[in-house]
Amino acid sequence: RPSSYQGSLLQDSVRRYLQLPAEQTVLILHAKVAQKSYGNEKRFFCPPPCVYLSGPGWKLKQEQIKARDLGEAGFRVCGYMGLDSMGSSLMETQKLSFEEQPDAKGFSCAKALYISDTDKRKHFRLVLKLFFSNGQEIGTFHSKLIKVISKPSQKKQSLKNTDLCISSGSKVSLFNRLRSQTVSTRYLSVEGGAFIASARQWAAFTLHLADERCARSEFPLREGYIRYGSVVQLVCTATGVTLPPLIIRKVMKQYAMLDVDEPISQLHKCAFQLQGSDRMYLCLSTDKVIQFQASPCPKEANRELLNDGSCWTIISTETVEYTFSESLACIREPVSPVPLIAALQLTGGGDVAMLEVQGEYFHAHLKVWFGDVEAETMYRSPKSLVCVVPDVSAFGSDWRWLRYPITVPLLLIRDDGLIYSSSFTFTYTPEQSCIPGQQVLSDVPQDSDKLLDSIHQEFTRTNFHLFMQT
Repeated sequence: RPSSYQGSLLQDSVRRYLQLPAEQTVLILHAKVAQKSYGNEKRFFCPPPCVYLSGPGWKLKQEQIKARDLGEAGFRVCGYMGLDSMGSSLMETQKLSFEEQPDAKGFSCAKALYISDTDKRKHFRLVLKLFFSNGQEIGTFHSKLIKVISKPSQKKQSLKNTDLCISSGSKVSLFNRLRSQTVSTRYLSVEGGAFIASARQWAAFTLHLADERCARSEFPLREGYIRYGSVVQLVCTATGVTLPPLIIRKVMKQYAMLDVDEPISQLHKCAFQLQGSDRMYLCLSTDKVIQFQASPCPKEANRELLNDGSCWTIISTETVEYTFSESLACIREPVSPVPLIAALQLTGGGDVAMLEVQGEYFHAHLKVWFGDVEAETMYRSPKSLVCVVPDVSAFGSDWRWLRYPITVPLLLIRDDGLIYSSSFTFTYTPEQSCIPGQQVLSDVPQDSDKLLDSIHQEFTRTNFHLFMQT
């Protein structure tokens, strides 16, 4: 059939997708550093890498598989996770079985992954392979880079070694081990809007540095590296639930050190004192998070005695999210590699404006779409695509009289119709001051066709604005 006919069908599919997105999301959470194992020991990654499956597209896929008489069993998602150096043998990876949570998300974690001392790399990635239980491959997904460390640093950290320091606004995980026993590990998490200590799931928290000179209700956030003695705030990245302002303290031999002022390092032991309280600390009791009152040290005023439940280990975490939609196409190939957009850069002007899409996992079978309009796209590298920005008139006749900013979603679409959404959008903005003395947004006389047409030509050629939705 003519390519124009196929293009029309694809455009109709994109319009239906934009009206009712049936997305499938794969979310990988993992620590930013991993402690190496030595000899026969196995230092399992802590917190364990977790995978969440979300989005209405998984349910739609289930219905499609049922319609092919494969039954419920054919839809179940299973997977394998391992290190990127482990080769192709599934025996070397850990099998993942997904369970449905109350919020309808699928969840699984790899509790038995480790890196041995025979692996000499300083960095590695995790590799996740997902399948349907009928054998159909979904795709392969990678974590972000993980730094290998031998053990937590005990010496005072220098800001020259920023790889191990923790900055304000970064994501962290907190866990507690009673008497250093692995089986007793509990992770700070959020459930039902409340903070809990979970033996199974962990939450990533954004750690903000606060300005302690300001009123408590204002709590302005600051940039910089977190130091002991700083006032901080922990915000759950998934739910937005927040703990009150806390003073982070260094822990040595179960004592909170009140006079230590140095950068915090990965896998350090720390405690969180409630700001303005009488020695009250964040503490766990079985699966509950409570407050614990520390005891003053009579011989050393700069120390306070804690219990086991008040001593937390802190570690930076990473999140990588892959989103795609195969609901409107008959996809026989794996969805990977799933492209990730990191930044947009606009160049040129006049009759042609060029947009460079920067990111990862790009390939020659991708096209950039501005909403339901396909752009002429050129593949430059796995990290770069370049496209011609469509004229605003491509969105239909009604756009010819556009006098206000219009924002369209930015999509990447594979040549077989697989849609990859992103958090990026593109905004067409009219230049109201392009004709001196004229108020474009005020009342316009009926005979103003020429005026509006000239304004339209001016701003569609030269005035484009980009921004990322968060």
